[in-house]
Amino acid sequence: MNIPHQLIAIIGPTAVGKTQLSLYLAERLNAEIISVDSRQVYRYMDVGTDKVSPEIQRHILHHLLNVVDPDKIFSAADFVERSMSCIKRIATRGHVPLFVGGTPFYYQALFEGVLTQDLPRDRDVTDELEMFAQQQGNSALHAKLADVDPVRASQLHENDVRRVSRALEIYTLTGKTATWWYSQGKERGAQFCPLYIGLNRPRPLLFQTIEKRVREQFSTGFVEEVEWLLAHGFDERFPSMQGFGYKEIVEYLRGSITKEEAIEGDISATKKFSRRQMTWFKKFSPTLWYDISDRNIESLSSEVYDACLRHLERGNEI
Repeated sequence: MNIPHQLIAIIGPTAVGKTQLSLYLAERLNAEIISVDSRQVYRYMDVGTDKVSPEIQRHILHHLLNVVDPDKIFSAADFVERSMSCIKRIATRGHVPLFVGGTPFYYQALFEGVLTQDLPRDRDVTDELEMFAQQQGNSALHAKLADVDPVRASQLHENDVRRVSRALEIYTLTGKTATWWYSQGKERGAQFCPLYIGLNRPRPLLFQTIEKRVREQFSTGFVEEVEWLLAHGFDERFPSMQGFGYKEIVEYLRGSITKEEAIEGDISATKKFSRRQMTWFKKFSPTLWYDISDRNIESLSSEVYDACLRHLERGNEI
């Protein structure tokens, strides 16, 4: 089974309505959903990340939910590896992969190429290379890079010790040059032709929805979820627990702030996050943007469904 070239992705800020549209589309397109959410990959973190219910997951297959414990790091490179596997398996079953989520970084990693910051790192190797530069000179370090990766060396000034060291670190730890990794990323990015379905609404309306959602989460088990996580050793040491909402509730449970302050902090952080999301998503192309402030899901889904069909059918013509 060949990897499908034409893919569909639903993007937009948090709380805009991506999940509801995705369920309508998945039914009509015979699709399986691949979550593109850096928070929903964690087990036991359900209320605060607004995961779909187990009942919905049984009805429509969802991938990349609950794949690691909260004390693990899940990188964009991990997302790419798992997504590639999902795409192949979904296509083998004759279904359509449908990407849904609001983590721009993950989309870029999958569709635009490898991100070298997600390749292995070793502080000892970095320290050794920087010490070499201090003792032998920046030009000597640059010459070491030119010996193994002349293309990358030609792109960097010898005084750019940080990037020169990083390129040498990549080579030392992986046995492949940074240039090789970049080329692999470009080849993978060229494999796919995603059509982005972008949802948005006027900011005041979006902010109202965000505030309503946060308050509903706090009243339907969010605090209890964080209490459980803390009781089982998943605390603020881990990046998963530094996300908005979780961070504020930890502070509340530690007695640093009141519950209302935790709610307001979560609302404020979520609003800021939604603005950052749109800053990135506006750069995505090709994107069909829909203002859903005055649209019902039925009419919107029908219009989006037709656009998706046309995009997928172009893949059959290649």
